[in-house]
Amino acid sequence: MSDKTLTAADVLLSPLEQEEMIGQLTAMAGALDDWYQKEGRQLPWRTESTPYHVWLSEIMLQQTRVEAVIPYYHRFLEAIPDIAALAKADDMQLAKLWEGLGYYSRVRNLKKGAQQVMEQFGGQLPDNIRDLRAICGIGEYTAGAIGSIAFGIREPAVDGNLLRVTSRLLAAEGDITRPQVKKAFHDILYTAMSFFPSSLYPGDFNQAMMDLGSGVCTPSQPACHSCPVREYCLACTRDQAELFPVKSAKKARRVEEKTILVIISDDHLMLRQREEKGLLAGLWEFPSLDGKLTVEQTAQQLDSMRIQPVRLVALSESRHLFTHIEWQMTGVLAICKKGCKFPDEWQPVTLAQLEESYPVPSALRVYRKAAVEWMSGGISGFFCE
Repeated sequence: MSDKTLTAADVLLSPLEQEEMIGQLTAMAGALDDWYQKEGRQLPWRTESTPYHVWLSEIMLQQTRVEAVIPYYHRFLEAIPDIAALAKADDMQLAKLWEGLGYYSRVRNLKKGAQQVMEQFGGQLPDNIRDLRAICGIGEYTAGAIGSIAFGIREPAVDGNLLRVTSRLLAAEGDITRPQVKKAFHDILYTAMSFFPSSLYPGDFNQAMMDLGSGVCTPSQPACHSCPVREYCLACTRDQAELFPVKSAKKARRVEEKTILVIISDDHLMLRQREEKGLLAGLWEFPSLDGKLTVEQTAQQLDSMRIQPVRLVALSESRHLFTHIEWQMTGVLAICKKGCKFPDEWQPVTLAQLEESYPVPSALRVYRKAAVEWMSGGISGFFCE
């Protein structure tokens, strides 16, 4: 009996299928690298690929478009230049630097990870996958990205782009939402990378696959005619690119309806802090009421709280999609007299404090903008008179 440890690929694929897939990936790697050296995206974290820069960029890029990340990346690095500074950074400062990127647990875990690196690894990110995986917030993909890009480790960074590109290259029919199938793709890519020529830098391969998936092998209407590896792609050869990857349908998001209260009194805006655990943990938000209420219904609810505004104005509707939840919102601007009493957990905030110190989630950007417009004396299109 063989002592070889079974991999996910062994379970799902025959030895011949694995051999053919590995050969396919090995054959196309050179053409992909040639294309990447000429056409790869010029991104700030690729100019100086220090482990910290790669780590920060990869965490920011999770669930977020490259174009949106770039200004945040520059601003964050200017304020937090290295791992030591990150480990000591104030939580509110980090949340403010992250404001608008969403998925705020990322920056909280980033700080925890930095503290772990300072305590356990002498302030330097480890240069092996096992130790990288042990750091808070670094999963299989991020470890592969840091390891391959910063340290040249032959490890795939399997994200949605790599899954889609590999699925089409191999015309693989496994459902990529299944963990076992994802692991099989990792195993195949890992083995294929061991056959790549030594001149092909592992980080370049992973980034080339990311760029290919981002700009050419897109989820819909892939540009197969301009793909540098189309001659190696089974889905393209069969004119079936749109059929891959195979994915099971997502569960419908739970809908939550809210009325957002933009309450202003004596040049102060009322905010409250969310709980330290769960969705948007620790961030500041506007008070809200359950359901999408009219101005009249909102007035009744506020009256029951002994809050009697001198003016109420309807604000535009908005919605925001989280991974498993959809917020459907309407808003009401409430102008209150000086000295009006509010719940103890509400925090009065000046416009300057809002801009400088209080991170508000991007889900509420419409209402934040309306508040800023009103408090700064501007007139905007957020109001539904």
